[in-house]
Amino acid sequence: MSTDVVIGLDGLDALVKAVLARGFRAVGPVVQDGAIALGEIAGVADLPAGWHDSQAPGSYHLGHSGDGRLFDWAVGPHSVKAEVFPSSVSIWRAQAPGYQVEEVPDDAAPVAVVGARPCDLAALDVLGRALDRSPVVDPIYHRRRGAALLVAVECTRPASTCFCVAMGTGPGIAEGFDIALTELGSRPAPEAATDGAPARFLARAGSERGREVLVDLPQHPARDEDRSERVALLARAGSRMGRGVDATGLPELLARNLANPRWDEVAKRCLACGNCTAVCPTCFCSNLEDTTDLHGTVERRRSWASCSDLAHSYVHGGPVRSSIKSRYRQWATHKFSWWWDQFGVSGCVGCGRCITWCPPGIDITEEIAALRASDGAAQTKGGT
Repeated sequence: MSTDVVIGLDGLDALVKAVLARGFRAVGPVVQDGAIALGEIAGVADLPAGWHDSQAPGSYHLGHSGDGRLFDWAVGPHSVKAEVFPSSVSIWRAQAPGYQVEEVPDDAAPVAVVGARPCDLAALDVLGRALDRSPVVDPIYHRRRGAALLVAVECTRPASTCFCVAMGTGPGIAEGFDIALTELGSRPAPEAATDGAPARFLARAGSERGREVLVDLPQHPARDEDRSERVALLARAGSRMGRGVDATGLPELLARNLANPRWDEVAKRCLACGNCTAVCPTCFCSNLEDTTDLHGTVERRRSWASCSDLAHSYVHGGPVRSSIKSRYRQWATHKFSWWWDQFGVSGCVGCGRCITWCPPGIDITEEIAALRASDGAAQTKGGT
């Protein structure tokens, strides 16, 4: 098999059915509750053909056209994180009488994600540094991530809130996938759908497991024109990023601006609702809660938590971060500054979800730019 091949709709449909036949639970993009979200899929018919998103700070809308393209959208509110780091999971149970603690086995079927975006795969690497490659390994993440099969689809139509280029996480992808697809479409292929819908995907294997799946699909060798089209599509997508961040010295910039008045300004708008942390593909904070029912069953569950929550920083005597200002600052500085100290990378992958799904439309790229501008002005003043 060549290093890259071209498949059509029949090949993509065969890919979904191949992973199902191997015992995976297949999830991919579906239209759900007015958004493109991750859901169970059984074939190409379940994918969002012709659907496109329109995103802006605090705004998300879907529109439909007749072009039949399957992946002409950016990202929705759901990321791959939930498949390997579930939002709520039982850790152990104990039953009266005796209350012998028994670990709850994590027996979820391995997942195959079809349509994972490059920024989400970068987020898995970020999560892995905290949950899988740290002194204390999270067993649930370790098992689910190791068992997952990831079919990435490179982005050719970014949203106005995307800034993955600035973070070095997209729109193309070079590693971290089992199979990578690029939706082409400037010319029809012999197996194109009769309605003229684009049906060509440049496919690359990134692992032996992906290679085993890919080799059995209906395909034909990729041509130089296909590779050139991929390069052109990614270059065009990169030039259309709606946002940007100057990452030069960013950890140090935030560290020396903890008292900047800009935090007071953003706190006036922030609702402390936790939407930014709920949609973020790298947030990993969680709570443990023990409950007892009337039958004497005690259960410990782990659930996602948010640093926007007043109770999140509670210690004996009260919360450490009692103001919205301190909680928003904690979130922003952890993403762009403290992460470097802890894990050697940024905690942000530039997906833009926190901008889109923030009710008042707070834009983290604008906040960083404002901090940089005021920091520069302060340093200039101090040097005169």
